[in-house]
Parts: sequence; structure tokens; C-alpha cells
Amino acid sequence: MELPRSLSFHNLERADGLQGGSSILLRIFISIIYSVVCALGLVGNVLVLYLMKSKWKKSSINLFVTCLAVTDFQFVLTLPFWAVENALDFTWLFGKAMCKMLSYVTAMNMYASVFFLTAMSIARYHAVASALKSRRQGGLLDGCSSAKWLCALIWILAILASLPNGIFSTTSTIFGEELCLVKIPDSQGNNTPFWLGLYHAQKVLLGFLLPLTIITLCYLLLVRFISDRHVGASSCGPSTKRRSKVTKSVTIVVLSFFLCWLPNQALTTWGVLIKLNLLHFSHAYFLSQAYLFPITVCLAHSNSCLNPIFYCLMRREFRKALKKLLWRIASPSTTTMVLITNLSIPTNK
Repeated sequence: MELPRSLSFHNLERADGLQGGSSILLRIFISIIYSVVCALGLVGNVLVLYLMKSKWKKSSINLFVTCLAVTDFQFVLTLPFWAVENALDFTWLFGKAMCKMLSYVTAMNMYASVFFLTAMSIARYHAVASALKSRRQGGLLDGCSSAKWLCALIWILAILASLPNGIFSTTSTIFGEELCLVKIPDSQGNNTPFWLGLYHAQKVLLGFLLPLTIITLCYLLLVRFISDRHVGASSCGPSTKRRSKVTKSVTIVVLSFFLCWLPNQALTTWGVLIKLNLLHFSHAYFLSQAYLFPITVCLAHSNSCLNPIFYCLMRREFRKALKKLLWRIASPSTTTMVLITNLSIPTNK
């Protein structure tokens, strides 16, 4: 049976804001995961920024990695607030101003992170294709100055895409609980569910489908280009090993992005279909928001926070730099132990 329009929208609003009254164990589990991701993201992104500064080579890919680390560092700073919200059964304690600001910063950095990942896939294909050609051809991403302009454009697009969060995020009391959610004012003649549906559809299109299409296309073209250039190479030669490494890294990057974001975007798409009256609000949808949606958000956030670490560890020069840094950190204690040992050995003088 279809719910009355007012009741249906009220439950839909609660599902979008509260994401369900999940169990205590689930809330504690998600809060712990948020805390772990926050700690790893802070340490990891600071480490990436340090390595990028110490091993800086002016290239578009390195610039995108640096911007991605800055973006995700800002993003992880918001996670403690969302962890507290989860622990308190999605009750918001920090006021309307913090709700608006944190929602906007979270959305902006989510879009920026995905956009930088997309730009990195384009830059990587362009760099490898240019290096393997007999002569280097000019292009959009040749030189760091062009990449800087593209980074500025990405930030502008992320700021614009997240404006609905900055404008419409607010606190609202629903069923006696104060929640932080995106709420479009319900005025006379204003089809609020429709506009909420468009808002979430934008998230699916700009934050997942379009970037995933571009990333997948770039990496497929990259693998095909390398295969075509080395079609006559031996099965155990260096070119075959290079192709195998590129294919492996491509598969990891695409699959990690797809698998981490797919569950969240699938549930968001389900909500879009309900808001656009293509599907009816159901108890199954409410339960999915209660128990599955918080987990999918946590999974998606984990992917975004750890992206720079993931990219750097796949590059040999950064693995070497990381080993040297860790050795330097450990070397003072090693040196101290050697001095103590030498001083404790009696001499025959």
C-alpha cells in the first residue's frame, strides 16, 4: 500500500537524515572504523605530503597526488564529528552552523578527491603514451603550469558541485531527534522530493558514473596502447614485465574505486528513484538505510582517505623514499644502542 504523500516524505526525510536507528554494536563498529580511518588518513596523508616535498619532481601526476593528499587530509578532519554522530544514533550535538560547514566541507572534498583521481588517470595515460612514442607531442598536461590551472578548475568544480550541501544542510527535529541533513524548504508549489532526487542524482552522476567511465576508459586505452607498442616483444622481456605491472596497477585502481563506491551509490540511486516517484517508499528501503547505508558510507570514506597512500605505494621511487625515511626515524635509537654497547665494553688500555 502506498503511503500518504506527507507521511511518505516524512519517513523518506528521516531515512535520508538518520539513516536508520541502527543497533548499538553497528554504531560502535562504524565509529571505531571512522576513528581508525581518521588516524591512518592523517598520518598517511602527512607522510605523502612530506615525501612529495622531499622527492618533488615537477610533473602533472605529482601535482595531482599532492592536491589529492591535501584534499583527503581536509576530509579526514571531519570524520571525528561523523563518528560521534554515529555513536549517538545519528543525533547531532554540534549545532546548525557546524552541520552546514561540515556537510559542505565533506561534500567538497569528496568531489575534489574523485575529480583528482580522474585527472590522475588522464595524466598517467598521457605521460606513458608520450614517453613510449618516438617523438613527444604537446598536450594539455605537458608542463606543470597547465596542471596547476587544471587543479584550480577542479577545486572550482568541487566548490560548485557541493553548494547544495552548503545552502540546504541544516538541523531538523524528526521524531524527537535532532538530525543533520540536507533539507530543501517545503514551500507552496515546491516539489521537495523531486529536488532532493535531483540533488542525489548529481552525486551519483558527478561523483561516480562519469569519473568511473573516464578512469576506466583511460586505463583501458593505456593497457591497449602498451600492448600495441610491444606486440612483438618476448614473453619474458622487460616490456612484458612493464605491461604486466601497468595492467596490475590499473586493475587495482579501477576495482578499488568501483567496489568501494558502488554500494553507497547503489543505495543513493535507489533513493533517487523513490524521490522521483519511479519507485515507492518501502520498509526494505528504510532498513537498507538503517543498517547498510552507514557501512557503505564508511567504505567509501575509507577509499577516499587512503587514496594517496595507495598511489604512492604503487610507485617504486616512493617505496624507496619511505624505507629511507623509516630507517632515518629508527636510526637514532640504533645509534644510541651502539654507543651504549661500545661504552660498556672494557678496554685493555
